[in-house]
Amino acid sequence: MSMIQVMAQTQSGGPRADRTPFYGMRIPEDIKKMVKPANAMDKTVFRKLLQLAVKHLESVDVDEEEFLSLGSDKVALETLRCVLSGILTCLRLAVRAPSSLKADAYKADLIELKVLPELATDLSKAAFGSRRETVDDAAMANRVRLPHLQSFRWRVDVSISTSALNRTMEPSILAELTLSNGKVTTFEVPVSKFHELRYNVAYVLREMDNLEQRNILKVQD
Repeated sequence: MSMIQVMAQTQSGGPRADRTPFYGMRIPEDIKKMVKPANAMDKTVFRKLLQLAVKHLESVDVDEEEFLSLGSDKVALETLRCVLSGILTCLRLAVRAPSSLKADAYKADLIELKVLPELATDLSKAAFGSRRETVDDAAMANRVRLPHLQSFRWRVDVSISTSALNRTMEPSILAELTLSNGKVTTFEVPVSKFHELRYNVAYVLREMDNLEQRNILKVQD
C-alpha cells in the first residue's frame, strides 16, 4: 500500500500530527499517470486543459473541437487525455474533501507527488478560487440520490372481527409513506410488531453511538 504522510508545521517550526493527503491512502492511478507528462507539457496547454476541466465540473458543455485543437506534433491526443483525466481527478477530490482542507495543504500534497510548484499553484487556484462555489453547486445538482421521504401519515385501526373469529378487537397501525418521486406505499403493522420495530431501531441507534465513540472510527483531518 502506498501512502504519503504529510507533516504539518507548528508556529515554532517543529512537526506536529500527521495529516492524510487529499487523495487518501492510495494515490489514484489517473494522478500517477498525469504527473510526468504534465510537468513536461507546455504550461499554456496545461492551463487550457485546466480550464476545460473546470468547465466540465461546472456542467458547462465543452466543445470537443476545443480539446482536439490542443493536439500538436509535440503533444499527442493520448497525452492530453491522460493529463486531463488526472486534472479532473485532482479537482473532484478537492471538491469532495472535508472543508478543513485548505489551498496551501492541497498545493503541498501535489508538490509531494512531484507536480511542479507552478502547476500545483494553478490546480490549487482552480480548486479553491472564485469558481469553487459554482463547481460545488453543480456537484450538488448532479449528485445521484435515492428518493427520500416526503410525508408520513398513520392511524390506528381496530379490527372488530375476522372471518375466523367473531370478535377480536385487535389494534393495528396503518401507515402511508409518500416518497419524493411520487410513489405512495401503504402498509399495516400489528402493535406487537411495531413495538419490536421500535426496540430494534433504538438498539441500532445505540450501537451506532457506541461505534462513534471508538477512536479508530473518528475522522481526523
